[in-house]
Amino acid sequence: MKGIYDVARHLVWLTQFGLSVVIPPVLCILGAVWLKRQFALGGWVVAVGVAAGVLAAISCLHGSLQALNRQGKGFEKKQPPPVSFNQH
Repeated sequence: MKGIYDVARHLVWLTQFGLSVVIPPVLCILGAVWLKRQFALGGWVVAVGVAAGVLAAISCLHGSLQALNRQGKGFEKKQPPPVSFNQH
């Protein structure tokens, strides 16, 4: 049962990781294209949208990797303190 739980947990992290990297650029680009069409702006709006999307994806990637790192450190096995013959 523990193996199924671990697989499901990793699958959830993988899905969240993928969505957090893909969704921000897509939304920024779609928003930039909408702004371009709605207000008859130049192509520079789409370039700004792409740049904002890439920066948002990098930020989400960084946050996800930090969360994975924190979670991984929690599962490290704690070693008992070394035995010292001076402490009785």
